[in-house]
Amino acid sequence: METNKIQRALLSVYDKTGLVPFAEVLHEAGIELISTGGTAKTLKEAGLPVIELGVYTDYPEMFGGRVKTLHPKIHGGLLYIRGNAEHEKIAKENGIGPIDLVVVNLYPFENIAAKQDATSEEIIENIDIGGPSMIRSGSKNHASVTVVVDPADYSSVAEEIQKNGEVSFERRRELAGKAFSRTAAYDSAIASHFNNRHRMSVISDTSGALSIHALLVQTLRYGENPHQKAALYGKFNDYYKQLHGKELSYNNILDLTAAAELIHEFKTDEPTIAILKHNNPCGVGQASSLREAWDKAFATDKQAPFGGIIASNVIMDGDTASAIAELFSEVVVAPDFTHDALIILQTKKNLRLIKVLKDITSGSPWRVRSVGPDTYVSQEADLHELKENDVKIVTKRAPTPEDMKALLFGWRVAKHVKSNAIVYSAPDRTLGIGAGQMSRIDSTKLAIWKAKEAGLSLQGSALASDAFFPFPDGLIAAAEAGATAIIQPGGALKDADVIAAADARNLAMVFTGVRHFRH
Repeated sequence: METNKIQRALLSVYDKTGLVPFAEVLHEAGIELISTGGTAKTLKEAGLPVIELGVYTDYPEMFGGRVKTLHPKIHGGLLYIRGNAEHEKIAKENGIGPIDLVVVNLYPFENIAAKQDATSEEIIENIDIGGPSMIRSGSKNHASVTVVVDPADYSSVAEEIQKNGEVSFERRRELAGKAFSRTAAYDSAIASHFNNRHRMSVISDTSGALSIHALLVQTLRYGENPHQKAALYGKFNDYYKQLHGKELSYNNILDLTAAAELIHEFKTDEPTIAILKHNNPCGVGQASSLREAWDKAFATDKQAPFGGIIASNVIMDGDTASAIAELFSEVVVAPDFTHDALIILQTKKNLRLIKVLKDITSGSPWRVRSVGPDTYVSQEADLHELKENDVKIVTKRAPTPEDMKALLFGWRVAKHVKSNAIVYSAPDRTLGIGAGQMSRIDSTKLAIWKAKEAGLSLQGSALASDAFFPFPDGLIAAAEAGATAIIQPGGALKDADVIAAADARNLAMVFTGVRHFRH
């Protein structure tokens, strides 16, 4: 691919970092500089010769600067094909000279839209029109035009120009790819803002295309396993702040977000502790003190929490921190940490301490998951909250007030257990958890076994099932283990048989009409 010496450059930037030194290199290389508004002012103040855009096009800026670069001398100079006889003829007849270098960065829409106090007018005025248009025009014609959208590229581009008076085709193509990525991300941010603000789907446009805009937060050491590369994108740091410990891993991020979602279920309750391992709750407890809540949660399973994630719905205190420090944990998540708690937990140099900065349900309600090469599924987050009045009593015996408290407690936990999910609970603690088994009866038996291993009695307990019992066997096993109340969605073909089995054993059972599969 034949390359061309750069004759003329157009510079129009919001972020003026590194602009003047770069423009000085261009001037020294004999490149004519065209510029707009504040960019031209900055260059003139630096003593550089600049042709104002309005002078170059012989057309003034209009409508408060909304129209300035949208002109045939600009886009014609960027788009016409060099060496094409017809294009060259048209360019000459219309006084359109080549623009071989475009240096553009955009109005800070993402930053303005993220401001809590930003007005609609302010957001609208920070939607850049001319900038993305020039970027796209120049990038389309990268066979002849160099497009620079990132100040980080100034030095390498300047070096090529100083050496050769031009930029190689390979580098122009690379920069074009980066430029198109920038305009795609910019448009995606704008689309996401409007969809969110107007309560439409934040993940698709009218053509049904998935649109995600997420900036790199950090690269990760590796993914689920050391041979897998991984990175973190998006607004993670808006919701969480790491106060101490090693860099977060891929698995840590999955676990701590699962922990934060679970403990959010108890956001208005008395002090509550949740312990998780591999995205699954190991135990949840609540009490008048956080330390007592910890004791209840830990008692559910004293083996699984090794290397686990601990979440609190209230500020982590020193007494609870002392208990946590006695075992190896990966992450502790809390709204904050007292001075004493920090001193105690920071003695564990590898333990990650994570402060939750804001309500984790305050962002987009959509969740997107990769399900194979270039394939995605999306769904709304499961934010359903069950109230006591929402349940339907289907057995002869109604739950007692104590039963109902235990049922609702277990239901909130079961929502966050991998399906098939079974949770035995008291009104203030879990007693046995069965997660992720291939059949519901297996999960029931697993939960019973875990409770026995922990030395916890299931007599008088409540059982929560994330989906209906397809057969009476799971309920019968629960009754034999000592459960006296059941909460489940209902809706199975054999509901009548399951209800009859409950009545025969004097169990109270309620249907929710809602299931909580978690895959």
